[in-house]
Amino acid sequence: MDRDAILAKVIEVVEDTLSLGSDVQLSEATNLKELGADSFDLLELVTALEDEFSMTFADDAVGSIATVGEVVDAISGAQ
Repeated sequence: MDRDAILAKVIEVVEDTLSLGSDVQLSEATNLKELGADSFDLLELVTALEDEFSMTFADDAVGSIATVGEVVDAISGAQ
């Protein structure tokens, strides 16, 4: 899966998991905590992404991921 396809799917999962309205525009630079995500939301998001991409994030990677782009990088690196 190429980077653009991963980005599109990550954005879709973030929008669904965090119940974002259509007025919120996400990009690679979008900070997840600035979307109002608390630690529980982020855990739920990681779980949804792991299910969607059939992978597991390294424990140390989860704590360092702050933006949509960093999520894409972590998924790209795991494939």
